[in-house]
Amino acid sequence: MFKKTVFKNGLRIITVPQKSTQAVTVLVLVGTGSKYEKREISGISHFLEHMFFKGTKKRPTTTAIAETLDKVGGIYNAFTGEEFTGYFAKVDASHFDLALDWVSDIFLNSKLDAKEIKKEKGVILEEINMLFDNPMSQVQILWRELLYGNQPAGWNIAGTKESVTGISHQKLKNYLKNQYVASNTIVCIAGNIKVSQAIKKVREHFSKIKTTKSFGKPKVIERQTRPERLLKERKTDQTHLCLGVRAYNLFHPQRYAQEILGIILGGMMSSRLFIEIREKLGLAYYISTDVSADPDTGFLVTQAGVDNKKAEKAISTILKEYRKVSQKKIPAGELKKAKDYIKGKTTLQLEASDAKASFYGVQELLENKILTQKEIYDRINKVSADDILKVARDFFQPQKLNLALIGPFKNKEKFQKLLIL
Repeated sequence: MFKKTVFKNGLRIITVPQKSTQAVTVLVLVGTGSKYEKREISGISHFLEHMFFKGTKKRPTTTAIAETLDKVGGIYNAFTGEEFTGYFAKVDASHFDLALDWVSDIFLNSKLDAKEIKKEKGVILEEINMLFDNPMSQVQILWRELLYGNQPAGWNIAGTKESVTGISHQKLKNYLKNQYVASNTIVCIAGNIKVSQAIKKVREHFSKIKTTKSFGKPKVIERQTRPERLLKERKTDQTHLCLGVRAYNLFHPQRYAQEILGIILGGMMSSRLFIEIREKLGLAYYISTDVSADPDTGFLVTQAGVDNKKAEKAISTILKEYRKVSQKKIPAGELKKAKDYIKGKTTLQLEASDAKASFYGVQELLENKILTQKEIYDRINKVSADDILKVARDFFQPQKLNLALIGPFKNKEKFQKLLIL
C-alpha cells in the first residue's frame, strides 16, 4: 500500500514499498510542461530537462552524471509532456542512496552552464528535425495543432527552431526558479524500501528546494462546429493519418468508458479496427486507437500508415467502425474482453517499480488524489454496454470529426468530403 507524506514546505512524497522486487525507483515529477509555456519560450520545459544532464557542482560533466549510475547498471532518464516533467533512476535496491542522491542532485543543483546551453540548442534542433523527418511523429504533432491551434496545447513539446534558438541562460534560470518549487513537486519512491528511512532521506536531500509559488497554465480554448482537417503535402511512400474526435478530460464521470471504447476500437490486436483494417483488408501495417485524458483536455484518435492509393478507403473504413459502435451496443463478451485487457495489462506493468512510481505519482500530480488498482478496477467493472454506447454517440458526430494527414496529395478537399458519419 502506498503512503503519502506532505512536508511543511509543500513537497509531497509518495512511498510504495514492494518486497517482491530487488529494485527501487526514485521518480521526481514537477507540475510543468509545454502547456505552461508562452510562445517566445516554447520548448523551454523540454530544454531544461536536457540541461539537467549537463553537470552539477558535485558531478561537473555529462560523463560524470552518466557514469554515476552506469557503474551500478542503473536505468535513468527524463521526459517532458504537456502537463509535467519527470526525472528518474531505477537501481538495485542496495544502491537506493546513490539513486536518490543522483536524482536530487540534477534536480536541485544543475549548473545551466552557458556553453552547454549553446551546444544543447544544436542537439534539440536536431531532435526537432528528427521528429519532422519521421511522418509517424509529425502527424501526431499535426493532430494537436489541428485540435488546439496556436495555443500551448497545440504546440510541439520540443518547441520551434526559432523559439529554441531564442531561449537564453536567464530565461532557463527564471523558468527553473518559478516552476521547480516544493509545492509543485512530487518525489515518488517505489520498490524494495523501508518507508520511514526513505522519507527521512528524501527530507534530507530535498531540504534546499525552493518554496515560492509556481505559476499556472492558461485555459485551453476549444471550438469546433464542423469537421476539420489539416493536411501536410509531402512526398511519402505511405500516408500517415490521425482521425478522431475531442473527448473527455480526467475528471469526467465517463472517463473509464471512453478508455474502454478506445480499446474496443483499436487498443489491441483483436480490436475492431486492427482486424478490419489490417487483417481483413490489408490496408495498414500499423493501426491503433489511443485515448488521451488530461486535467483540461481529452481526445480519442486512430492513427495509421497506409498505401497512398488506399488512404480514402482507410479513412472511410475507420469512420464506418466509428459509426457502427455508436449505433449498436457492443456484445457482453467484447466488453468483458476489453475490461480484462486493461486490468491484465495494468497488473503486468505494475510488477515493475518504475511503473508503480509513475502510476501513483502521476495520479497525485494531475488529480490531487490517488486510486489503488482495486479502486480503478472497480470503476472499470461498473462500465456497462449502455455507457459505451452513450459515449460513442456523444463522440462520433460529423461536426466533431478531425483528420490530420501527411502524404503526397494536392487535392485536399476530397478528404474533407470523406468526413461524414
